[in-house]
Amino acid sequence: MSKRDFYEVLGVAKTADAAEIKKAFRKLAMKYHPDRNPDDASAEAKFKEVNEAYEILSDEQKRAAYDRYGHAGVDPNAGGGGFHAGAGGASFSDIFGDVFGDIFGGGGGARGGARSNRGSDLRYTLELDLEEAVKGTSVEIRVPTLVPCETCDGSGAKKGTSPVTCTTCNGMGQIRMQQGFFSVQQTCPACRGQGKVIKDPCPDCHGQGRKEKRKTLSVKIPAGVDTGDRIRLAGEGEAGVNGGQAGDLYVQVAVREHSIFRREGKDLYTEVPISFADAALGGELEVPTLDGRVKLKIPVETQTGKLFRLRGKGVTPVRGGNPGDLLCRVIIETPVNLNKEQKELLRQFQESLEKEGSRQSPKKNSWFDGVKSFFDDML
Repeated sequence: MSKRDFYEVLGVAKTADAAEIKKAFRKLAMKYHPDRNPDDASAEAKFKEVNEAYEILSDEQKRAAYDRYGHAGVDPNAGGGGFHAGAGGASFSDIFGDVFGDIFGGGGGARGGARSNRGSDLRYTLELDLEEAVKGTSVEIRVPTLVPCETCDGSGAKKGTSPVTCTTCNGMGQIRMQQGFFSVQQTCPACRGQGKVIKDPCPDCHGQGRKEKRKTLSVKIPAGVDTGDRIRLAGEGEAGVNGGQAGDLYVQVAVREHSIFRREGKDLYTEVPISFADAALGGELEVPTLDGRVKLKIPVETQTGKLFRLRGKGVTPVRGGNPGDLLCRVIIETPVNLNKEQKELLRQFQESLEKEGSRQSPKKNSWFDGVKSFFDDML
């Protein structure tokens, strides 16, 4: 039985470009694919016909031969079994990889091409003091990585020789195994997807093209960074395979815990211990900031836990904007190691307060009234 015209099978004109041919093929392949038409012999036959037509018309050389000589100009056994390196036909993964790539914005990969030789990205965790993170600094780090072999210039081949094209996949990096109309594409086992093989390996890197080395890098830390921020150093990751592009190095910032300050965003927090006398009578204290010492005025009758805000004494964010604040929480410290005289003075002071009633301790008396009411309600 004579075959139908391939252009007629796909429903396109003879002047159709590659994009139109591909679009028509995907539409028909989705329509007649056996998974969508189980136990339908006619759909299976049409799918096979569509696949064969696309295999010819998607290949420039085969299409030219077909346009000139018709079916006689192309190999009638192109759909037979066995391995085909870089064949022009479309496999199941080609069809649905293209469709889903259009939907989700991803690509189906370079069909028939060798895999990327780009080196791996690296991550380095850099610990900084709070002062370094807030004000910025420059540090040197030593990073273990893979660098191009100097002996073979990263080619992996012995000096004076070069990698040669893989004969198994003809340099495509992939091979296709076909059974009738269905084909599966996989990485070439001979060259592992590189498209080239090394017959005479470099004695220094044993054909890898890369060697382990610790390199020293100077990293500029911008002011305002915080834990979790990353600094990207382009091209400072692992060297690529066989001269491929190097990966990147990501420096991950981790700020050490500080003995005085705690950071939350662009604000700093600190606790300031004050004496009972300072809290009751008021006064002025010196408190530390990252820019030096400043005076903090304590009003009379200040209660423990009171928060004082020093504006602009926090952190200027790494991405710009106004600086944060320093928030000082005062904590009243109970005196310890009192001598006999001091204890006696406190007892006298306590007695004088009791004589005055509840005016000096309103929160204490309010709390006890609440407790009394709570227990009364339980009765």
